[in-house]
Amino acid sequence: MEIKVVTGNDKDFVMSIDKHVNGTSYKNRVYTRSGYVLWEADQPIGIMAHCVLWDNLPFMNFIFVKEKYRGQGYATQAITDWENEMRSQGYKMTLISTQADEGAQHLYRKLGYVDCGGLLFNNTPFDQPMEVFFRKVL
Repeated sequence: MEIKVVTGNDKDFVMSIDKHVNGTSYKNRVYTRSGYVLWEADQPIGIMAHCVLWDNLPFMNFIFVKEKYRGQGYATQAITDWENEMRSQGYKMTLISTQADEGAQHLYRKLGYVDCGGLLFNNTPFDQPMEVFFRKVL
């Protein structure tokens, strides 16, 4: 697997998967180099995006691997590579989150992430199951 920073050429693929991103936020991912496409055998198989909270805390806000590639270690490799990149940039800890009804939380715990809180968005424009947050000291 190869992980590449998003470019303008990846917009259709990314936006077909990530319904949270719009044209402006996509341009921001390209500009800040905070979005990635996961590739296997010259095929895009997933995406990942992060931001940096408070100028010192990397937060992976999105990772997605196409269904047919799940369970094969691609997400594990992508997260591990991202953690290594964040460590090389001098960051001491990372955050990641998922909805309480999604299975990704089990992967995050397996990778050494520790539950550290949650947010409820009931009766808001972002109504969804609780968002569970995890931290990992690098």
